[in-house]
Amino acid sequence: MKEFKTKASARGYAREQRAAGKRVGFVPTMGYLHEGHLRLVECAKASCDVVVVSIYVNPTQFSANEDFGTYPSSLEADKAKLREVGCDGLFLPSRSLYEYGDDGGDDGGDDGDTGGASLRDGGMVVGASISTASDDASSLARHSTWVDVGTVSEGLCSLSRPHFFRGVATIVTKLFHIVEPDVAFFGKKDYQQLKVITRMVRDLDFGIEIVGVPIAREEDGLAKSSRNAMLTEAHRAKAPEIYRGLLAARAACVEGKREGKGSLKVDDVTGEISRRIEDAGGRVDYVHVVDAETVARRTDEVVVGKSLIAVAAFFGSVRLIDNMEV
Repeated sequence: MKEFKTKASARGYAREQRAAGKRVGFVPTMGYLHEGHLRLVECAKASCDVVVVSIYVNPTQFSANEDFGTYPSSLEADKAKLREVGCDGLFLPSRSLYEYGDDGGDDGGDDGDTGGASLRDGGMVVGASISTASDDASSLARHSTWVDVGTVSEGLCSLSRPHFFRGVATIVTKLFHIVEPDVAFFGKKDYQQLKVITRMVRDLDFGIEIVGVPIAREEDGLAKSSRNAMLTEAHRAKAPEIYRGLLAARAACVEGKREGKGSLKVDDVTGEISRRIEDAGGRVDYVHVVDAETVARRTDEVVVGKSLIAVAAFFGSVRLIDNMEV
């Protein structure tokens, strides 16, 4: 597995592979890899000739009161896992991706792996400055271009994290311009994020295919997440109630439609899931039913075959998300 520490070397490697007629797959991550991340790499390996993974904790998707400074890290273990599943290239930036050379261009040097050209231009939406918990505020101060994806980024996670999707869309755009993949793989646990990236790629005419991969779960149903490691033992034992609530809700919706009882009311479905989480000691951020394609919130009935139930809840200080298509 080759490692790249600069934008130029990662870009150069991917361009060399495509010039040789190879299809390049890309999996962006923030590290502390678990089975869900590795499943993305395996899916990429199954349909691409070369797979590049990035590990970068993106400061612009965290606010000042979030866990940027304590986000878990296990770099050597991550590298070992990636080698085991056959990752071809690891982009591990040695400096902030919001840091630029004196001319404002690429990061200049090369890490000795492969050369490459400078960062090409892309279509962006200019926004206001953003406050962040990162320690590279000086490099962020020099960055003034942001990607905003309207409509699909509204609601759900943006209700309590209004900064989040602008930070995600901007860093993914930067990574796409650096790695220039043919295909990129994202997990469906971050369902709204997947839809935001899919819409962004369509609207800005990226020549990249976006593939969504089903949620990887622990044996007790808890969606695999890097943040699970931050749960206390007591909270870890209770957190799977999110999944059990989703299962029960889906079963009730499908049964009602099958037996001709009509669709369930959204408030009944979301209320029952919220009650389960709260009885387990969790604190609900949101439980919403949305259109599975547009992520627009439904407020009347659950339309079986076209809906998604999305949940965000805190157990202690750890925020967990999950969802289930109905």
